[in-house]
Amino acid sequence: MQNGVLSNNVIARSKDLILVPEPEMQNHRNHLEEIKAENSLTSAIPGKSENLIRRNSFETLKREFEPAICLDYIKAGVEAIIEDEVTSRFEAEELKNWNLLTRTNRHYEFISWKLTVIWMFGFGLRYCFLLPLRIFICFIGVMWLTVCTAFVGYVPEGSFKRWLNHKVSVMCFGVLSSALSTVITYHNPENRPVRGICVANHTSPIDVLVLMCDNCYSLIGQRHGGFLGILQRALARASPHIWFERSEVKDREAVAKRLKKHVSDPTNPPILIFPEGTCINNTSVMQFKKGSFEVGGVIYPVAIKYDPRFGDAFWNSSRYSMIQYLYMTMSSWAIVCDVWYLPPMYRNEGESAIDFANRVKSVIARQGGLVDLQWDGQLKRMKPKKEWKEKQQEEFSKRLKVE
Repeated sequence: MQNGVLSNNVIARSKDLILVPEPEMQNHRNHLEEIKAENSLTSAIPGKSENLIRRNSFETLKREFEPAICLDYIKAGVEAIIEDEVTSRFEAEELKNWNLLTRTNRHYEFISWKLTVIWMFGFGLRYCFLLPLRIFICFIGVMWLTVCTAFVGYVPEGSFKRWLNHKVSVMCFGVLSSALSTVITYHNPENRPVRGICVANHTSPIDVLVLMCDNCYSLIGQRHGGFLGILQRALARASPHIWFERSEVKDREAVAKRLKKHVSDPTNPPILIFPEGTCINNTSVMQFKKGSFEVGGVIYPVAIKYDPRFGDAFWNSSRYSMIQYLYMTMSSWAIVCDVWYLPPMYRNEGESAIDFANRVKSVIARQGGLVDLQWDGQLKRMKPKKEWKEKQQEEFSKRLKVE
């Protein structure tokens, strides 16, 4: 641990096999291979009957099986019932120490009168001074962004407009970032995206703000109303963005076609994509959708890691609206994060889009000190599919079956 966050050299990954530890599974696979070899050898010897083959398999099973093996299955099942590794990623990150925020309140403020006094002072500072000031800055920032992008929209297409859009974008988002008191550290700027597709892990809508403070990106996503809709319409005036209606988002061919068209134009800014498709709580990276990795061209991975001691940047969209989320974020101490620009990556010959997506995801998880999970982030909103359950049952049966 460094400064309360996982250090960069920590590589935490999920088990490919959920029900039992990996060593036991590997031993079981070796065990099956030994039995198959014995059966093959026996069948090759003349005069050996099928009963002998069965007897050998049974003797091998009786010799290798121990009742204690079942404890691993029981332990894995109990652990999954108490706290599985999926649903816990859709809740606010647990802190070892209370950071004096009501959002992470563990009823510590009334332990002693000294702590109560400190908490009340911090409460007054955040809600009576910082919050009104940040709301005012946010209002000014949105108005400034709207005016500047409208002005850029009237500039004729060409290199000057692209240069002006880059400068205006970085400046306006820098003002908006002040509304959250963001402290951002950018690492390896030589790997900053210049074209193609930029992919990053997704914790919050603030991810866009964090990255746009240092570079100009085109965005892709669903059209929104309200506050987000204002920002989308303002950005669309100055640079090419891809906004879809709700009905069009489900049309994967239309999305891929527009994405390829954008990437094929070298004058367009790099397009920013969050392949997880939903917000994860800053502790892990979940399954990357393969769509953005089928387009071809260069992929620029970016790892984002927030420091939860100063404020929780995770947006639980199923629980809080955007206005509620902004209210809680603006009433935090600050938004502190690190951004790592990773070397560009290309799809290898013969490599599938899914394998390429997993390879990029593992690089991002390794750099950000995040847990690399294979689960689909859409489990946040839907129940597991029936075929997923059947797949787990099949894997379980393979570990117990002796051929």
